[in-house]
Amino acid sequence: MSKGTVYPAEWRTFTDRHTGVRVTQLTSHKAHSHHLYFTNSGWYDNGRKLLFGSERFNRVNLYSLDLDDGRITQLTDLDQPPPPGETSFLFASVNPQRAEVYFWHGRDLIALDLQTLDERRIYRAPDRFLTNITNVTADGRYVCTGLYEDLSDRFTIDLLHGYVGFYEYWEARPLSQIVRIDVDSGVADVVFEENYWIGHVNTSPTLPDILTYCHEGPWQQVDNRIWGLNLENGRNWKIRPCAPGERVGHEYWFADGERIGYHGRTADGEPFYGCIRYDNADCIEAPFPADSTHFHSNDLSLIVGDGTRAFPWLLLWRFHHGAFEGPRAVAYHRGSFQVQITHVHPRFSPDGRQIVYVSDDSGYGNLHLIDTPDFDSLPLPAE
Repeated sequence: MSKGTVYPAEWRTFTDRHTGVRVTQLTSHKAHSHHLYFTNSGWYDNGRKLLFGSERFNRVNLYSLDLDDGRITQLTDLDQPPPPGETSFLFASVNPQRAEVYFWHGRDLIALDLQTLDERRIYRAPDRFLTNITNVTADGRYVCTGLYEDLSDRFTIDLLHGYVGFYEYWEARPLSQIVRIDVDSGVADVVFEENYWIGHVNTSPTLPDILTYCHEGPWQQVDNRIWGLNLENGRNWKIRPCAPGERVGHEYWFADGERIGYHGRTADGEPFYGCIRYDNADCIEAPFPADSTHFHSNDLSLIVGDGTRAFPWLLLWRFHHGAFEGPRAVAYHRGSFQVQITHVHPRFSPDGRQIVYVSDDSGYGNLHLIDTPDFDSLPLPAE
């Protein structure tokens, strides 16, 4: 029950009775467990290990799962700061250049050595700000993150459990900052700030000076969802400008670090999926059969989605000759989407060979892993 403790494998493998796909449930403790947010890869050690957060022993800590033998190693031993600054490992990010992960513990940004398990505080957020997701630049030199004013004295906030205060935050236009923190020295620079609610700071996986961020709020009401920022000169710009009534969001970087995937709906409510270069070149969009809550892909060729509360399927779409085929059913996950850590959040592995997701069909959120199936072998989802 302490840092460095190794626990036996909890995994079990079963066949989805609807599709015949083999699923490995990686965790089975009677507590919620989850991978990192779907825009952040938790694979490390050349893909042999996977990071996850878990509430086991009534405390939130970070763990590592060995994908060869299933053994679980506890990486942190932390207390839990009270809301609204509670620790969430959804916000953690792995350094692409060295074995280090970064996460918030309250207002402290902690660097954890994934080999020695040594921790060091590299930054502390100002008291009047709340913290958000972290991302590391492609060269491994900086952690980038978004901060926004703590308005919990003005209205009730519980964004991780039901988006309580979501609309009020958007309406309040809080002061928000994008901060770049040197992982060695801890020197922090505010590279951008404005009076609009900023979220989802995502660094390009190949371009060290480029990141995206979003204007949080109702997708059809924000001035524009996706924005780009050049870390060197501070220039910001709209990415995929939205027409009135359009809904666009859940943006993420493709593996090439140049294109951004997203989904949305037209002003008439028709679903579509698209991708665009960070400089607004080469936009590709097409109607998207059915829908999902979240999507991920490494490129445009194969998209994974997680369905909805009313349609809880793990799904695949294939882009072929300018149109999307599918969806095809991968597994009936039965996820509830009840709170952020039990959102299904499917994500491909960096090599595209596997898909990780969360399902709380047992009553607790648990990690699940599948080998990416052949698209043509999959059935249509049952109604």
